[in-house]
Amino acid sequence: MIAALSIDLPKDFNVMVRTTHKRGFTPEELAQQCAEKIVGISDTAPQEIRDQAYAFRKRVEQVVLLYLKQAVHSDRTTVYNAIIDAGQPGLAELVRRL
Repeated sequence: MIAALSIDLPKDFNVMVRTTHKRGFTPEELAQQCAEKIVGISDTAPQEIRDQAYAFRKRVEQVVLLYLKQAVHSDRTTVYNAIIDAGQPGLAELVRRL
């Protein structure tokens, strides 16, 4: 006997799917997605509140973008040094130029 599984989801539940073609997401794209998740804005809020929320979301996006770019740079530094340590300076230089 197979037991039925049911999940109660809110009526306004939705799923957002974003894709890229032959590349990963840019830091800018990820920062925007992150800010949208952190700062939700109701369509029914008063206009003044929505305006303030959109301004706050934009600031959150800028801060997240700064840290994502720093993370990318830091990771490339780590990869560069690992490749140098592996005795491949030419390859390391190509990674550094990315």
